[in-house]
Formats: sequence, C-alpha cells, structure tokens
Amino acid sequence: MDLSLILPVVLLVALLIYAVSIYNRLVALKNRFQNAFAQIEVQLKRRHDLIPNLVETARAYMAHERETLSAVTEARNAAEVGLKHAAADPGNAAAMAELAGAEGALGSALGRLNVVMEAYPDLKASENMQQLSETLTSTENRVAFARQAFNDAVMQYNTYKQSFPPVILAASFGHKQDAALLEFEDSAEIQAAPRVSF
Repeated sequence: MDLSLILPVVLLVALLIYAVSIYNRLVALKNRFQNAFAQIEVQLKRRHDLIPNLVETARAYMAHERETLSAVTEARNAAEVGLKHAAADPGNAAAMAELAGAEGALGSALGRLNVVMEAYPDLKASENMQQLSETLTSTENRVAFARQAFNDAVMQYNTYKQSFPPVILAASFGHKQDAALLEFEDSAEIQAAPRVSF
C-alpha cells in the first residue's frame, strides 16, 4: 500500500466529514429557531383568540364605544395576517417586521380599549372580564418568553453561520440569508411586565 495515496484519501474523507458536520449543525440551528417561532405562533394565536371574547364582553357594557371596539377587531385581524406571513417564513426580515408592526398596532388598540374601559366600573367588576384580563396578561408573559427564546435561537444560528469556516459553506448549503430577530417597536414597554387593568 502506497502512503502517498492513503494520506490524500484520509485528508479528503476528513474534510468531507467536517463539511457534513457543518451542514448538519446549520440545519439543526435553523430547525431550532423555526421551532422557537412556532412557540411564538402558538402564544400569539392564543392572544388573538382571546380578543374577540374580550370585545364581545365589553360590547355589552360599552354601547357607545363602537369605534374603539372596531379598532381592536381590525388590529387583531391585521395581526392574524402578519402572523400567517411570518409563520410561512420564520426569520424572514420583511415578515418579522410586518408581524412586529401588526402586534404593535394591536397592543396600541388594546391600550386605548383599556383607557375607555376605565369609565365603566360595572365592566371592570365583571367576573368574566377579570378572567379574560388575567388570561390575557398570562399570555402576554408567554409571548415575551417565547419571543426571547426565538431571538436567542436566531442569534445562535446567525453567529454560527457567520463564523469561519461555516461562512464559506453556508450559502452553498442553502443558508444564504441571516435570520431576522423579532423586535417589537415598543421594545422599552415590552421589557416591563404587561399590565392590564379592567
């Protein structure tokens, strides 16, 4: 057996195994951030499903506030569309920006609803409204935790993809674009625990 032939073959096999390990790590990290987005999707869907119940409960008490209730419903529908687009391609910068904008508008509409509700003491005292409020607050916390986990997974993926030597092979393995973080416009408010009062 000729040593001059064995050494290049061993080196080639080692390089091939290393390239396969880079590919597998990129796939694993991409799957991790996509799964983390799926957790955000579950929590946002839960939030979106609570809002019609909140609006319907408030509607009985707030007959003169149709405009506010309509704004909440429209913002919720826009957030649903943004979520569908983001779920189709988690990590896509445009989809993440659309989702962040829609969720920001929904949060703003819910904030206006909260202000209007202050004028209705019977509504604030309603047991159903208190349960909805508590569930919505819990869901907001879950969204924040899920978003943090998603952003952490995206950061790991991007860091590995941009490091050497994966940066050389990533594009040829189908990992051309960096994944985008999900950052809401009101990030200062998001850092604080959500507060909903009825």
